[in-house]
Amino acid sequence: MNLAIQILTAVIALFHVYILWLEMFAWTTRGVKVFGSKAFPTELFPKTKTLAANQGLYNGFLAAGLIWSFLIEDPVWSENVRLFFLSCVAVAGIYGGLTASRKILIVQALPALVTILLVIIR
Repeated sequence: MNLAIQILTAVIALFHVYILWLEMFAWTTRGVKVFGSKAFPTELFPKTKTLAANQGLYNGFLAAGLIWSFLIEDPVWSENVRLFFLSCVAVAGIYGGLTASRKILIVQALPALVTILLVIIR
């Protein structure tokens, strides 16, 4: 169970590092390919570059918190930090799923919620 929790936490952290990169550094190139015109018209990507970078920074904070949970030696504190940041990811995913795209519920919220559940039942 511990290994599954660690793997899921690492995958979620890496996903948020990818989103950081996408939104902060590749918004007008790769971002257009990932989100395309489904998100909004292509000509708005350059105009929203600063807004996307801001979102990317927040994703970076989520990743940093999850990575930090691996570096804490005290198992209770490590679990508490992990649960806090997984909860932040879940809340962000639920909000994004309700306001932006249902896909966010599956890609962001569900993995965090599953990992939270595994930590709690361990």
